[in-house]
Amino acid sequence: MKGWDAMTAKKGDNGLKKRIREGKLTRSDVVRRLAELAFGTANDCIRLVMQEDVCIENLDLSLLTELKRNEKGTLEIRLVDRLKALEQLAVLADSNGTDLESFLQAMQKSGEQE
Repeated sequence: MKGWDAMTAKKGDNGLKKRIREGKLTRSDVVRRLAELAFGTANDCIRLVMQEDVCIENLDLSLLTELKRNEKGTLEIRLVDRLKALEQLAVLADSNGTDLESFLQAMQKSGEQE
């Protein structure tokens, strides 16, 4: 699994890749993805840099935005800006007429159900 497929392959996918291909993303798809970016772990991104002979097909690199090796051989890793993702979640929560706390609680409950 490579590229976009690796980024979108998660438990409870429920046809997300199909909706993306068809251009029929729902608001809940966007909210879920923003929450994954805002609250996800970067463990696999660090594993990619720190471990030798790691199989990248099994890693969740969705938080990774840039990976550079300079002329001295050191690696620079950049991740998604979590604050921007949280800001977008707040905007979506406010536009739905709900307060942010209840919105985040609902997101937490949906994550526990998976």
